[in-house]
Amino acid sequence: MGLLFWCSFMKTNMAEPALEVLCWGGDWGLPSVQTDSLIVLSYGKFADAKIAVKSVDWTWRTITASVPQLHFEGTTRINADFELTAKQGADTMAYIALLEEKLRPALLHSFWVDPENYANLTRPWFTSHSPFPLNFFVPGRQASLALSRILLTKAESPLLNITEVEGKIYSEAKECLNLLSHRLGNFPFFFGNSPTSLDAFVFGHIAPLLKAPLPSAQLQKHLNQLENLCQFCNSILKNYFIDSMAERRNDCKFSILSSFLFSVSAFLLGSPTAPHDSVDANLQKLTQLVNKESNLIEKMDDNLRSSPQHRPHSHKNSALA
Repeated sequence: MGLLFWCSFMKTNMAEPALEVLCWGGDWGLPSVQTDSLIVLSYGKFADAKIAVKSVDWTWRTITASVPQLHFEGTTRINADFELTAKQGADTMAYIALLEEKLRPALLHSFWVDPENYANLTRPWFTSHSPFPLNFFVPGRQASLALSRILLTKAESPLLNITEVEGKIYSEAKECLNLLSHRLGNFPFFFGNSPTSLDAFVFGHIAPLLKAPLPSAQLQKHLNQLENLCQFCNSILKNYFIDSMAERRNDCKFSILSSFLFSVSAFLLGSPTAPHDSVDANLQKLTQLVNKESNLIEKMDDNLRSSPQHRPHSHKNSALA
């Protein structure tokens, strides 16, 4: 993701959008619930690019596609960073690296590893936005990827499991938020009055944390104490996304209905001339397969979260910063 924004978006003089973005859909007052998708969408807005947003929600791309995906057209280059000095460009790279190293692991833990948040928010949301039968696979797959990334980047000796790593990643995330708040100060954006790629990265990381209704919200509570970061996030939503989110809500209604009808026809009806007995047999086989895979995933998920490495961590006894 970090290298993406050192390439200029392409823009045409035509009415058609120059940038097509395939991403997860929005909720909680956000245009997308995924950090990387928010980064791409906000940078496109900052660069004044015409964007066509296509959601992977309720489609087979929830598991087959890596999002966000970008498709460009046109010949005119635009760049939200063209006014930055060399020093500001270097600062941008440094802060983006800081976000990825210090804040991203805590976000992954909050949404995908924390047992309470995963069971009550993250898993239900992605299950409800994935088509049958992928709704049985997508949340568990994403949770496994998040856990692997945390352990690979943070589980250094003597911190060898997720319970031991938890205190470290939340402490570093709070320090990162404090540093960002100090750097932003009273300015509307990190380099003055115009947004840049750094603002897109910061927005993409803190917006889900600020807006999601997290049951376990220690990092969210810390963010709420940093008023300038909260105002920064709310201002971007108000000034750049309020109209586009209204349009996408209307499109969503049609998308849900279309996906539902497609799923019904694909899984239940088969071909228009298919015999009734054949339809029943296919449906029975599909149901048995899904039930079998669902039970296996549920068992693996329960074993993972009940193992000594993944028991809920008592925040009262943790020495968090």
